[in-house]
Amino acid sequence: MFKIFKGFYKVKNNRTVPLSEILSMAVETLWSNKLRTGLTMLGVVIGISSVIAITSVGQGVQKGVEQQIQALGTDVLQILAGAARSGNVRQGIGSSSTLTWEDAKAIATEAPSVQLVSAYLQRSAQVVYTGQNTSTTIYGTDLNYPEVRNTHPQQGRYFTEEELNSAVQVAVLGPTVQRTLFGQSSNVIGQRIRIQGEAYEVIGVMEPKGSQGPMDRDDQIFIPLTSMSARLVGNNALVGVSVTGILVKSPNQEDLEAAQFQVTNLLRLRHNIYPPQADDFRLTNQADIVSTFTNVVGLFTVMVVAIAGISLVVGGIGIANIMLVSVVERTREIGIRKAVGATNSAILNQFLAEAIVISIVGGCIGMVSGIMIAYAAANIFKFPFVISFLSIIAGFGLSITVGLIAGVVPARNASKLDPITALRSD
Repeated sequence: MFKIFKGFYKVKNNRTVPLSEILSMAVETLWSNKLRTGLTMLGVVIGISSVIAITSVGQGVQKGVEQQIQALGTDVLQILAGAARSGNVRQGIGSSSTLTWEDAKAIATEAPSVQLVSAYLQRSAQVVYTGQNTSTTIYGTDLNYPEVRNTHPQQGRYFTEEELNSAVQVAVLGPTVQRTLFGQSSNVIGQRIRIQGEAYEVIGVMEPKGSQGPMDRDDQIFIPLTSMSARLVGNNALVGVSVTGILVKSPNQEDLEAAQFQVTNLLRLRHNIYPPQADDFRLTNQADIVSTFTNVVGLFTVMVVAIAGISLVVGGIGIANIMLVSVVERTREIGIRKAVGATNSAILNQFLAEAIVISIVGGCIGMVSGIMIAYAAANIFKFPFVISFLSIIAGFGLSITVGLIAGVVPARNASKLDPITALRSD
């Protein structure tokens, strides 16, 4: 890095000035003009801190969402009912009664690559407990839902097969609903809440899962699918119990593609769908979601880092401008140094040293600032704090490169000054 300083500062008595003294003189010169030096390195500080902070935030967000999706299972397929139409208006996915509980049971028995299947009904509803009430999402599920979604009660229990078959009115709360209705009280098992006017006994509280984007996965209540279908929804298909969606879990991620093929063909046969008819359901692969999101965030991060890198270029221009001004201001000083025996390479090294010191100090401040900004963002927005050592090394290398390039032209101008002309200047 410092090969450029291999030439020493030679004077008439053949004494040489070592690298340490050249750097010491550069620091002293810069320190005597603190405000100008600080403003000069500001562009480098902003550039390096932006690159490191943006890279860290992008990687942290990416890792956080990957963890959330993987917590749902990357070996899980989600099948949603089709979209209903009202006149010429197409409503959202899941608004039509095209999927049934019987479809889920058929998948479980007829698709060899499927390990577990869970059908569910989903609706928003008002929930009341004494003087407290909240609007939350109600899930009517079967017994396999906790295993497929990898979420289990941390207090109490989930409902049993007997309770499911008998449509018993029991409920398992998400942690957010528990806090909203019961405050800090942990004694919620056995309490009775009202969902759309129907009384349900609380038998458990699910483990916390956090947020997935704007959706709070803890703001949910789980009740038996039969109870929800009969009492809260009352919307059954002609051939069975209508459901919002079906979750399909394969033994491992390698079997997911085969499971997707089998499930798609089975549902088409059951629903009498033949080409060129469109499917009345939508199938989503969790692994594809992870891959797509990773690619999108990765490209976005690269784009923003490239934009942030422009500030490094601006910082380099600032260093070059200030160094050029410094050459003009110190023309007489340069003349005196040359008069006592300073060589062109010595003057060149001196000005390059000043430029590189500015970029190194600015780079160090920028690295610390970028890490602090990334850490603060991770804590405020609740995503993993990730720092890439590659981005730190790259940022520091860029700061030195910027300083070196920005200092070349001013340093060459200074080294080529004629000593007599320089001494005559004011």
